[in-house]
Formats: sequence, C-alpha cells, structure tokens
Amino acid sequence: MIKFEINEMTQAFIKKYKLFEEDTVQQIQLQHRLDLAAAFQIKEGMRVLEVGCGQGDTTAALADAVGNDGFVVAMDVASPEYGAPFTLGEAAERIKKSSLGSRVSFHFEADLEDFTGEAPFDVAVLSHCSWYFKRPEDLLRTFTRLRQLAKRICFAEWDLDFTRMDQRAHFCAASILALYSNFVDNEGNIQNLFHKSRIQELLKEAGFTVEGQLTVDASYLQDAKWEKDYANSIRPEFSKAPEMIQTLVNSYYELMNHSNVNEKSLDSFILCAR
Repeated sequence: MIKFEINEMTQAFIKKYKLFEEDTVQQIQLQHRLDLAAAFQIKEGMRVLEVGCGQGDTTAALADAVGNDGFVVAMDVASPEYGAPFTLGEAAERIKKSSLGSRVSFHFEADLEDFTGEAPFDVAVLSHCSWYFKRPEDLLRTFTRLRQLAKRICFAEWDLDFTRMDQRAHFCAASILALYSNFVDNEGNIQNLFHKSRIQELLKEAGFTVEGQLTVDASYLQDAKWEKDYANSIRPEFSKAPEMIQTLVNSYYELMNHSNVNEKSLDSFILCAR
C-alpha cells in the first residue's frame, strides 16, 4: 500500500464542502482531480461541459473551480445504476446534496449527439474516460461534436509512456484488459487504449488546434492495484482466445506479476486545444 497524505488544498476542499470526510479512497482520487482542474486552468464563472463524468470525481473539482457564478454540466452514457462501491446515481446525489450541488447538473444515459444545452461552453472536459471508447471513430465523433459546443477542450488520460519500472504493472494490466475487451463483451472501464499521439491526431482531425501538453503526477492513485487485481481475476478467460494472443497475454502477465513491491499508477497526460 502506497503511503499517502492529503495536501492542504485537498484538506481545505473537504472541510469547505463536507464531502468525502470519512472516505480515504475518495480523498486520494479527489486530490488528483483538483490537480487536473488546476492544470486545465478552470476559472471562476466558467461554464463547463464534462463528458464521461462517471461518479463525479472530476466533476466536484470542476464545480469548486468555477465558483458560485460558474456551472458544470456533467454527462455520461452509463446508467445511474452502474458502478461500485457507489453507483453513478448515488455518487452524484452525494455531490448534489453538498454546497456544490447548485453548480452542477448530472445527465446519465446521455447521448452527446442529442445534447441541446446552451452553447458555446467555455471549456469541454474529458477526464480519464477515453479508454471507455471502443473505437477511435467513436472518440473522433465526440471531439467533432464538442468542437461545435465548446470554445476549448481539455483532455486527461493515463500516460502509456511510463518512465519508472514501478509503473510497469499498471501498463501491463491496462494492456491485458484492452485485449480482453476485444474477445469478451464486458462493461469494464478499459475497452481500448489511446496513446497521447493518437489523441492529438483525433483532436486535429476534429478541427481543434492543440495548444499545450503536460504531465501530472498520478502515481499515488490506487488504480494500478485495482486494474492489476481485475486483470488477474479474468486470466482464465483468455483460454478462449487464439493461441498467439494467449502467448502475448501470458507475457504481459509475467511482466505484471513479476514484482509486488511499491507498484504505482501511471501518470496522467493533459492536452488542451482550441
């Protein structure tokens, strides 16, 4: 288990909004999302459209950043009954009951193509949601629609260009789960992997001009362990895959399980474009 202490910014958020006070797991996730909102340069008074909001981890950070005069529209294609240990609906209700609630509207089972909200938004945000997209053309269609709805787009995802060996297990787990989604229909949070160079290509194809790129530390998050545990749990199911795929996957498993010492999550890369 990675030793972790929340910083002053996260402590101040928890105290101000009375959110996640007894939830250590959520506090760790929140700290990273606050860092992302700062890197996105979200300002007070902004109107933000968030795509793929999930359980609202980033939504809460965005709502804090836009202040009383701003607003966040948070959308997800999933049902409000989806998710664990809290469903999306339960997590959204917790945020709505806080003093952040008046700054946010949640829309589940929402199709961006049918969205009729008042445009343009100051910024559209996609935070750690792109690996849910099965095909590149689906992500391109989303970017193209957001080009019509927002002046600017900010994008964050796990960075496959890991720089430390203690991040290798997370990389291998993500690769295994992406391969798994190509052989077994599932609702896992990894359907495909997109490298940041591919994201840049898709943004440009949708008509955006990439303005900046940076990396944000995410190594302390629990996701590496979660993804590794899930990958190990579905290993027997690869017996149905072609022999060459089994050989490849077994190699990833050997690398992933080689060491259990101080395994850390991949960092997040950020792209901002207009």
